[in-house]
Amino acid sequence: MGGVVSRLLGRLAGRGGTDKPLPRSAEVGTWGEEQAAAYLKAQGYEVLGRNVRPTRHDEIDLIVRKGDILVFVEVKTRRREDFGRPAMAVGKDKRHALNRAAAAYLRKVKYPDLFYRFDVVEVLGQPEEGTPVIRHLDNAFPFERRFVFPV
Repeated sequence: MGGVVSRLLGRLAGRGGTDKPLPRSAEVGTWGEEQAAAYLKAQGYEVLGRNVRPTRHDEIDLIVRKGDILVFVEVKTRRREDFGRPAMAVGKDKRHALNRAAAAYLRKVKYPDLFYRFDVVEVLGQPEEGTPVIRHLDNAFPFERRFVFPV
């Protein structure tokens, strides 16, 4: 059954991609997401989707699964921490948008019988600097009460 659920969950996975050159910030962000995905895979997570857009307006950087836990991951990449931890950039509005996106995704995949959570992965470094520092903050924030899921 795990394979069926994984395929179902992976259906909405966006692959992104374009022929235009990316701006530097987008290039670094994409690199950070690749680093985060590789890190999570090494930790035993299965990557189900990258840059998933369950609605026109919202995007989830990564959707991963480990056992019976489905994780919606926000990746924050920064060169340094001069202005604070990268996770600090996941403020109230971003958390709300991620809640809205996750709820839309779960509706589309018919609420699989799994536990759900939001994680933040911080990636410190730049592509040309070699191996980045990666921090995984699991269960970084809760689902908002307004997004009630069927039991």
